[in-house]
Amino acid sequence: MDKNYKLAIEASIRAGNAIMQIYLEDDFEVEAKNDESPLTKADIKANDIINEYLEKTGIPIISEENQQKDFSEREKWDSCWIVDPLDGTKEFIKRNGEFTVNIAFAVNNSVEFGVIYVPAQKTIYYGYSDKSWKQELNSFLPEDFNHDESQQISPTKVERKIRVVGSRSHMNDDTKEFISHLKERYSEDIEVVSRGSSLKFCLVAEGNADVYPRFAPTMEWDTAAGQAICKAAGLKVIDKKSGEEMLYNRKNLLNNYFVVSALE
Repeated sequence: MDKNYKLAIEASIRAGNAIMQIYLEDDFEVEAKNDESPLTKADIKANDIINEYLEKTGIPIISEENQQKDFSEREKWDSCWIVDPLDGTKEFIKRNGEFTVNIAFAVNNSVEFGVIYVPAQKTIYYGYSDKSWKQELNSFLPEDFNHDESQQISPTKVERKIRVVGSRSHMNDDTKEFISHLKERYSEDIEVVSRGSSLKFCLVAEGNADVYPRFAPTMEWDTAAGQAICKAAGLKVIDKKSGEEMLYNRKNLLNNYFVVSALE
């Protein structure tokens, strides 16, 4: 494994450990950002830890909690890290455990590596080249991670019920219409599988869901690591506007709607 990938995995676990320490406290110190999304001291602490690790590589970083560089500077980058230090802050605040640390590496606008760490479950997903893996750690320490003990994951062939990743309580009209088309095309029962944060990508990559349509706003840091893991597992994350795989380090860091699917 590339030394920078190992560094990113270690950074994700260290950041997750710090998040869990704050998770057990009574007060998260929740603030509202300019877009009304929540920010906690766990977001900030995790971001500081990840920056400390990734800055050693000399590769520029796009992080949700960093001040964003102007595109006139970013467009000169041939590679970059894309980071969400705490994806699913709302899930963190709800204390439901469905929050993650996301780190991705992109080369020439295409994601090449991604790690998603689920600190409440001590579970790590990662993917590069043409393989993706999952490992359940025994502790919150990065020393516990051993690539040789990871289990390779892959999507499964749909045989019966189609499992769609979505929200049971807040499904928008676009998603409902998408599910209706699935029923017409496949004549199958549809089961809605609900998860928070970038765990949605992991569900499809490991074969616990079949399709993830996202018809609501996301940013590059929300999706880069998940797309890398899905890509390495043999899946495509398709931008609904371009009809092609989603690209990164774009002028506008706001994603278009997208779909990741294991359906033929």
